[in-house]
Amino acid sequence: MLSTLLSPPDVGDLEQRAVMQAMQSGWVAPAGPDLLAFESEVAGRVGAKHAVALSSGTAALHLALVSWGVGPGDIVPVSTLTFAATANAIRYVGAEPCFIDCRDDDGNMDVGILARTVRRLISEGRRVPAIVPVDLLGRCAALDAVAEIAKDAGARLLCDSAESFGATYRGRAAGSWGDASVLSFNGNKIMTTSGGGMLLTDDGVLAAHVRKLSTQAREPVPHYEHVEIGFNYRLSNILAALGRAQLSRLDEMIARRREWRSRYRELVRGVHGVRVLGSSDVSDDYRDNCWLTALIIEPGEAGTTAERVARALFSEGIESRPLWKPMHLQPVFASSPAALNGNAERLFRRGLSLPSGSGMTEPQFDQVIAVLGKALKA
Repeated sequence: MLSTLLSPPDVGDLEQRAVMQAMQSGWVAPAGPDLLAFESEVAGRVGAKHAVALSSGTAALHLALVSWGVGPGDIVPVSTLTFAATANAIRYVGAEPCFIDCRDDDGNMDVGILARTVRRLISEGRRVPAIVPVDLLGRCAALDAVAEIAKDAGARLLCDSAESFGATYRGRAAGSWGDASVLSFNGNKIMTTSGGGMLLTDDGVLAAHVRKLSTQAREPVPHYEHVEIGFNYRLSNILAALGRAQLSRLDEMIARRREWRSRYRELVRGVHGVRVLGSSDVSDDYRDNCWLTALIIEPGEAGTTAERVARALFSEGIESRPLWKPMHLQPVFASSPAALNGNAERLFRRGLSLPSGSGMTEPQFDQVIAVLGKALKA
């Protein structure tokens, strides 16, 4: 029985009151004042002009690609070190993902490989309508460099910032980059609406079309009229109320996760062959939200493995998890092209994500540190 989880929801009385007030207002469907306010507040937080709250981050990825006309015959470069949802959305529209390997220091997309791959694909006559980088574990990718590559290729930039809400890169908030960005409010994320996500963009036409598609693409007439295929992807007003309460606590929740990250980093400082993924949490370029802290354990140097450390933690009721299994290794994407340098596979084999939730108590964290420290010295 696991007693300390990786990243459980951090909710309490404030969230309960917000949900009850939304229910009592009568706005229980995917419409209402909390939904509109939630969109406005998140857009204001990141500095985007428009926001559309949806049932998941996956839905936001899907609707952006649909709105841009991405489809069969197209190829979309995307991070290989990510959760399947990113690549799934590309397949939803009939396009082909092309998986791009990552940097060893933080696991984010390698922009050198991306640039070479995009040039090659275009020289081969392939249509590259969009590029989808992923911000890994709360750290933004090098989005300025990716944006330049997309611009040169005439491609849209769709930033998967599902894991990085509250982070910044070069002073600019995650969620404000690209032609559109996507957030996730799933139960394990930095803040939650139970399930949910959001599309953020400065493009008013895109935002309006995504909003239309998310409500079954109904035309603005008294009867039910449809001229394009729609989807049932809108977030409910009740869940938006939960999100508003969570948003008011976002900075304190990020601060807690940063504290855990700092203390994990201190624990492994000087431990041979062990490092925290991500060279620095706060620097001139990066300010991570520290959604999850992951260790990279080099077996030949550390004298142990990520798998053995995970077993030691599990034996004491502490959850941990390997880094994402790269998409190019997933059986469902075995036929998809990939541009690789080996980093994603190495990080997958050697990486271990640790309990990082903002609701974790001091006694819980003390136990994690004690068990982890013993396992690393074994």
